[in-house]
Amino acid sequence: MSHFYRLVVSCPDQVGIVAKVSSFIADQGGSITEASQHSDLETGRFFMRYEILADSLGMSAEVLRSAFEPVAERFDMDWALVDTRKRQRVVLMVSRESHCLVDLLYRWQVGELDCDIVGVISNHDDMRSLTEWYGIPYHHVPVDPADKTAAFEQVQAHIDDARADSIVLARYMQILPPALCERYAGQVINIHHSFLPSFAGAKPYHQAYQRGVKLIGATCHYVTQELDAGPIIEQDIHRVSHCHTPTDLVRFGRDVEKAVLARGLRWHLEDRVLVHGNKTIVFS
Repeated sequence: MSHFYRLVVSCPDQVGIVAKVSSFIADQGGSITEASQHSDLETGRFFMRYEILADSLGMSAEVLRSAFEPVAERFDMDWALVDTRKRQRVVLMVSRESHCLVDLLYRWQVGELDCDIVGVISNHDDMRSLTEWYGIPYHHVPVDPADKTAAFEQVQAHIDDARADSIVLARYMQILPPALCERYAGQVINIHHSFLPSFAGAKPYHQAYQRGVKLIGATCHYVTQELDAGPIIEQDIHRVSHCHTPTDLVRFGRDVEKAVLARGLRWHLEDRVLVHGNKTIVFS
């Protein structure tokens, strides 16, 4: 099976970046199989994502990185070169609602998510049998509302022991402490069952019903120290009417949440999401 190198770049915009990078790859004998670029006219920032057929180059990722460094320095690039043979290690976190966890485990099992799910952490024991059926380690870490410090020290230890590259809050109904948010900045993905910042907090669908909304939605975003305010990766909606009850809204919402979280995680795993401040550029 072919594998690829992904070159992801962010830098000040100027003439000649695409030409120089493309020429560099061609000079190495590389075949570009996918190319995406975006210029942010307001900030003057340029973003790029290339997929390069690794076998066309005849060199390792380490050699290619070294060869590319002079180009990166010339254009003052923030950049990364990823070898797709190295699969990300992912830890899922969940509480009692199973729909997002079930969906991600199924997609992972059938090969839709190119990663290794190396553990599930929960503040309840409800999802143990489901998780272990997939052969994945399950860690039950109860959270004491009076003092959450010890619990989140255990959570951090489990994540570190798993050597996780990414953490997914698949309806994990606890707020991560600032220290964890900072430690794993850019690595934690959350699904929020509403459009942020509208209807934040508990029972958003009931809030939406009381407000008489005609659209409900879900938001997949990166976790930051500011609650439910991190860079948004993906959103989607479902139309509702006066005929629908809060129970209907919750049911519709679960379907939207699953799809939005799966797309957001897949794009993250494929290095399609570039964070710029509190916004994202998503080469979907």
